[in-house]
Amino acid sequence: MGSEIQRSETTLRVNGKPHTLLLDHRRVLLDVLREDLDLTGAKKGCDHGQCGACTVLADGRRVNSCLLLAVALDGSEITTVEGLSADGEAPHPLQRAFLDRDAFQCGYCTPGQICSAVGALTEAAAGYPSQVTDPALPSGRPVPLDRPEIRERLSGNLCRCGAYPRIVEAVEDVIP
Repeated sequence: MGSEIQRSETTLRVNGKPHTLLLDHRRVLLDVLREDLDLTGAKKGCDHGQCGACTVLADGRRVNSCLLLAVALDGSEITTVEGLSADGEAPHPLQRAFLDRDAFQCGYCTPGQICSAVGALTEAAAGYPSQVTDPALPSGRPVPLDRPEIRERLSGNLCRCGAYPRIVEAVEDVIP
């Protein structure tokens, strides 16, 4: 009694393609992406949800994939940095902006930074406020993204190299 590993068939739609896997209930999304699907863009940094290196999008919202049990995401749409390009060829505008602005040094945090920025742009466009959003702004309206707003929204993603100024500039470059 007791020590049998619990597994469930789980379907994740990753970067537009369905993947049905028999997964141990204890496995986190990050490990499934990296080990089972060979998508190594999302990185294992702290393994505690504190650095943001593992950030991906789940159903359009940014998440720390090191904290989410993969079986709990059954049926979800997962987008990794590898899947941001619309046609699989040309880089996503944020990826291009990061390259143009040289918004990275070692590059370890870059995939998480880019996925987080994509999520932050979507959240601001949908009117989700941040800690620094002007309370006088009408609720539900798009939130203008100035430098303090961008910094606050990306504050969950750490860069040990200190590329923050160029990261902010890259995000500014793609604001509609």
